Amino acid sequence: MTPVPRLVVAAPASGSGKTTVATGLMAAFAARGLAVSPHKVGPDYIDPGYHALATGRVGRNLDAYLCGPELIAPLFLHGARGCDLAVVEGVMGLYDGAAGQGELASTAHVAKLLRAPVVLVVDASSQSRSVAALVHGFASWDPEIRVGGVILNKVASDRHEALLREALDASGVPVLGVLRRVPQVDTPSRHLGLVPVAERRDAAVDAVAAMAAQVCAGCDLDALMTLARGAGAIPGAAWDAAEALASPARPAGKRGPVVAVAGGRAFTFSYAEHAELLAAAGAEVVTFDPLRDEELPEGTAGLVIGGGFPEVYAAELSANEPLRKAVAGLALSGAPVAAECAGLLYLCRELDGRPMCGVLDAGARMGERLTLGYRDAVAVGDSVLAAAGTRTRGHEFHRTAVEPGAGAAPAWGLTTPVRRVEGFVQQGVHASYLHTHWAAGPGAARRFVERCRTS
Repeated sequence: MTPVPRLVVAAPASGSGKTTVATGLMAAFAARGLAVSPHKVGPDYIDPGYHALATGRVGRNLDAYLCGPELIAPLFLHGARGCDLAVVEGVMGLYDGAAGQGELASTAHVAKLLRAPVVLVVDASSQSRSVAALVHGFASWDPEIRVGGVILNKVASDRHEALLREALDASGVPVLGVLRRVPQVDTPSRHLGLVPVAERRDAAVDAVAAMAAQVCAGCDLDALMTLARGAGAIPGAAWDAAEALASPARPAGKRGPVVAVAGGRAFTFSYAEHAELLAAAGAEVVTFDPLRDEELPEGTAGLVIGGGFPEVYAAELSANEPLRKAVAGLALSGAPVAAECAGLLYLCRELDGRPMCGVLDAGARMGERLTLGYRDAVAVGDSVLAAAGTRTRGHEFHRTAVEPGAGAAPAWGLTTPVRRVEGFVQQGVHASYLHTHWAAGPGAARRFVERCRTS
């Protein structure tokens, strides 16, 4: 049983101010000298980057659809090791989960699994007494959810605040913060959400500082910490990559196969557990930047290219011809290459008319249509990540299209929301739009590293 002080920051709906409050709380408590563990409900890759900036620790996702409910507490405890406080930012509205799946993967579901109190962030800009009915409804909807306090956002004036507090007096839910209606913190968005930290680091630092100042000025940090400390212990043990793989540690002094992982501004989407699993499987994980580096890391035996925004950096990626040729040569040699979403685009023949690596005989284009949602999938054939018939859950999130959408040997057969095949398997390459979380299937990391040793 592990006691970790913790809060889940939720809201009635998207756009209420969860990210501002959660990130501001993380930064404010970190400024007090506390070790703060940052977490995000759902598959979002971008918010954890701001959380990491606020806390100095890796931002981690808690997704009950991708990983299964049974892994939420262990993954949380893994991230929160040695911390004084954990702050979990919710997703969408408190009770919104995977479409057609009830509470699965909702913020409420994760709060239950973590036995954590919920702080409800309410956009009060267009209401006064009605706020009490709203808060009462959210607090009483599910008796297993403890709404321990409310933070009122976008409050117009002292008079507005007084009306809101008066209305909430009878609700039984204390007001733990009031944030005034101020000019929006500089966190610009584009086609897939906020611009990642890696693309605007100096401005992002200023934005996080502004969030912290706003939260410090308007929230009762002592009361919030007391609420967090009231969370009971979580049964069970923390997740561990080596234990998940049931693999012995690499012998001291023995170098494992080098697995190059794409990073930099164009490839910012990854789950921290992926690199941890690769290392636990015996790999030496080395990050490189396809925008800057003209060569793959020395001794590269395998390549992992995750998600991000190659469409934004298509010209620069294309201009780095030496690296494109190096990637193509590695793939041609039969070495393992795992590419997700942005990585798929990078391996295509071209992206928006600009030459890419040419590993796949496919073209990619930016479009207007957003493809978004959870997917159930099965491996169509054997690949460097999975044996034929392996089942997994994933997530798609992109505004690009690849033609054709699948190769002669597809990567996955999707079963929801519609049946189709997608992605490419050829030689050692596995390329797909599907984002998966390897903690739910650690065998992917083991299989990949084994292929690195033998290819």
